[in-house]
Amino acid sequence: MRKKIGVFSARIVEILELDIPAGTPIYIADSNIEHMKTSHPDDFAQYGSELSNIIANPDYVGKNAKDDSIEFTKEYYINGEYVKVAVRISTHNIYYARSMYVLNPKRVKNFIAKGTLKKLDK
Repeated sequence: MRKKIGVFSARIVEILELDIPAGTPIYIADSNIEHMKTSHPDDFAQYGSELSNIIANPDYVGKNAKDDSIEFTKEYYINGEYVKVAVRISTHNIYYARSMYVLNPKRVKNFIAKGTLKKLDK
């Protein structure tokens, strides 16, 4: 069963030059949750309850050229960790949160420097 966990804001659509309307929904399905729990169990235990918040209030966004996913990244200052939620489109043109995990801070800084991750002004 799928559940809506967020939408693409007008700002994110603009910054990433996405060809979708603002307000396009983002869902999560049981299979996505199982993947997150299996692939990154510690990260999911720590941040799984933050999925909607990461999508609604990311600090950085980007498009992954390898798999065409849209990345929402949030910095958690208390833990000094960057948490990424990758959203991909299904064959039925529905956007799903597919994975979530903690990123290496050096990699994040490198992505920011290269412009792969774009900072969202608050």
